[in-house]
Amino acid sequence: MSDEQGSDDWEGQGDGNAKALSQNEIDSLLGFDGEGNSTGASGIQAIINSALVSYERLPMLEVVSDRLVRMLTTSLRNFTSDNVEVSLDSITSTRFGDYLNSVPLPAMICVFKAEQWDNYGLLTVDSALIYSIVDVLLGGRRGTAAMRIEGRPYTTIERQLVERLTTIVLRDITLAFEPLSKVTFVFDRLETNPRFATIARPANAAVVARLRVDMEDRGGRLELLLPYSTLEPIRELLLQMFLGEKFGRDSIWETHLATQLRQTDVTVDAVLEQQTMSLRDVMALEVGSQIMFDATPESLVELRCGDRTMFLGRMGRRGSRIAVSIEAEVPRGGDVP
Repeated sequence: MSDEQGSDDWEGQGDGNAKALSQNEIDSLLGFDGEGNSTGASGIQAIINSALVSYERLPMLEVVSDRLVRMLTTSLRNFTSDNVEVSLDSITSTRFGDYLNSVPLPAMICVFKAEQWDNYGLLTVDSALIYSIVDVLLGGRRGTAAMRIEGRPYTTIERQLVERLTTIVLRDITLAFEPLSKVTFVFDRLETNPRFATIARPANAAVVARLRVDMEDRGGRLELLLPYSTLEPIRELLLQMFLGEKFGRDSIWETHLATQLRQTDVTVDAVLEQQTMSLRDVMALEVGSQIMFDATPESLVELRCGDRTMFLGRMGRRGSRIAVSIEAEVPRGGDVP
């Protein structure tokens, strides 16, 4: 009886102390604002987003992408003999594993190699662009959407046409990187299963450039993925704000500094001879004492700036002044002959 009564008391206390969360508290916990939009800065949403990769801004990569868009527009117009417009949607950073899981199937994934960088990248062609290219190249009617047959593998003809497309795109990517770095992107293989297109660890970071290809009423998307490990050899170049920028150097300041250094006065000592004497002999010197040198009129004179010998010359006279005629320059770190 006492046990049952204690249990009832406990339940009653629990009901009395229970506190229901308000809608604002629930939204704050989940990381939403008052209007139901995700803030992504706090709560559970912040924990989820902590796995995302912060995009390291690479200004020159954006310049390369813009250059690629212009070149690809011309190349695809010549390839399809149609009015093609290529635009850059976004440049984002993600985990390699997350990207493979997000690839909409069916799609074709081209694995290519950057020979000079000794690493790989991916070029993904979505199904809409595949069917559009096939439709355009094989004489499809204008004004009609490309026919899509779901649930079947791509035919040999479709694979061959997409391979020709990826070869053209890789050539333009090579030309787009040419002003920045000499690199050749070579076609390696074409995959339809993302598992077979694994070129990096799932947790590795990668940069994804998404391109939109429009051919009047048809088109699709191209996605270029380059792991950060692939871009590592030219990372310093990609961090430049403009082409040819030199980090840590200012040509104007260098010129000004060099001009001021050339106008600086320095003291140069002409050393005829030097001897090592004991402190006792030095203390015994007095007015009229003589120090005998082994130098002769033909001996070379050392011209020193501080503790460094810079030139060798011969002693002479010019008018009423004693002068030194420079005959040789002593290289930095060299021994005096």
